[in-house]
Amino acid sequence: MSVVARQGFKYSIIGYIGFLLGTVSAIFIFPNDFEFYGKLRYILPTAEMLVPFVVLGISYSNVKFFHKVDKDGKKQNMLSLSLLAILVNFLIFSIIFFIIPFFYPGFKELEAWKIKEIILPLVLLLSFCAIFNKYTSNYKRIVVSNVFDNLFPKIANLGAFCLFFYFALSQKIAFAFFFGMFALMFFGYIYYTNKLEKINLDFSTDYFKKDNFYKEFAAYSFFGFLGTFGNYLAINNFMIGEFLGMEENGIYSTLYALISLISIPQLGLFNISAPIISKNLADGDMEELDRFHKKTSLTLYFLGAVLFSCIMVGFPYLTQFMPKNGVMLREYEPVVWIWGSAVLLDLATGFNGNIISLSKYYKFNIIVMLLLAGLTIALNLYFLQNTDLKLIGIALSTAISLTTYNVIKVIFNYIMFKVSPLTIEMIFVSIICTLAITVAIVLPTFNNNFINLIYKPAVVLILIYIGNYFTKVFPIENYLNKDFIKSIFKFK
Repeated sequence: MSVVARQGFKYSIIGYIGFLLGTVSAIFIFPNDFEFYGKLRYILPTAEMLVPFVVLGISYSNVKFFHKVDKDGKKQNMLSLSLLAILVNFLIFSIIFFIIPFFYPGFKELEAWKIKEIILPLVLLLSFCAIFNKYTSNYKRIVVSNVFDNLFPKIANLGAFCLFFYFALSQKIAFAFFFGMFALMFFGYIYYTNKLEKINLDFSTDYFKKDNFYKEFAAYSFFGFLGTFGNYLAINNFMIGEFLGMEENGIYSTLYALISLISIPQLGLFNISAPIISKNLADGDMEELDRFHKKTSLTLYFLGAVLFSCIMVGFPYLTQFMPKNGVMLREYEPVVWIWGSAVLLDLATGFNGNIISLSKYYKFNIIVMLLLAGLTIALNLYFLQNTDLKLIGIALSTAISLTTYNVIKVIFNYIMFKVSPLTIEMIFVSIICTLAITVAIVLPTFNNNFINLIYKPAVVLILIYIGNYFTKVFPIENYLNKDFIKSIFKFK
């Protein structure tokens, strides 16, 4: 088995383990105390939202220019100067952070200011880790970094929560454990990078000054920096924590964990698709790209729609098995409907963004990501300040901004490349799933919630299978057979 195949397989396994750990914890453990969970889910996303202002896209340049500096024997020089730049940027960022209250006194009322003792050091650690993450990826080693980035944050959340809720320890001790996991991740990155190739710090600037290489490096970093503002989830966590409180933030995070189940088919697909997209673009084979785009998008949409349908009919009964019977979650059931529909549309548009980012029009992707961030913030402010919708307003904001973001990319790709992810089969999938959900909802409900949780989604699956059998919109038989199952365990 090749290195890429081994790494890809292990990467997927770690990804699914992390996904299951996070989802199970969010549904069955964290609802015991939404307020404390909300604090944990405020700290990390807020730090992640601030990290780009420290990294400034330097991590992306460590990938872009690695081949060049490696050829010239200066990769250790690039790594060293990148880490030094992070430290300098963080000092400047911290100075600005502490100066802001002199010009805007209300800044001290933000939760980010009140818990700056943990957020600022976390920003520094995550910034360093971002450099190491991209740098080590050049060695085609992605599994260890995935353990750090995927599992460690979930262990930090789960461990801190358990220390506080189950062991009745103080919040300070819980936060110390939380921060300690990221400190361990940072030192783990140092150890792993040194294991791949011994770190030899070299802070000489001569190489970067030659032929004004630093200008090219800085320019690419800047565009990478602009492309990091599309993290609407971190924006939502931050704004909910500030405007609605930590309890609402905890509820939001739990609902997100549930809705993210719809995106399971998407895991790893874009990494696999990237080489195919690149080849089609390089060859100018837009017909093949369009065919591949439609096929992949339909697969994502069909599988996502099936999962969404099961979640819709099973959600009311699933909450009965959550702590406190999930009463607060059931109050926000419309969030699942609204947000889930937006995620479904996102799946239907496939790898639109990848096509743009891998083409010569990659800068356009940056523009629409900035639009997504700006629209999300503006809509969040409107719904939070002018309505009483609370999390439903956040869901509407997310749905509107994400849909706008995807529609723009669909139109752009059709104009520039004559490719589109949309097919008539998607309409049939929507009709079949809508009918299946409707029938499952109107069917009799038993007194036993466990029976309802099993039988209602089972009805949905049966009806979708029957509908698909007659319409032939998706080739289920290609996946439900012995040969396909065997192929899952082959890595060549």
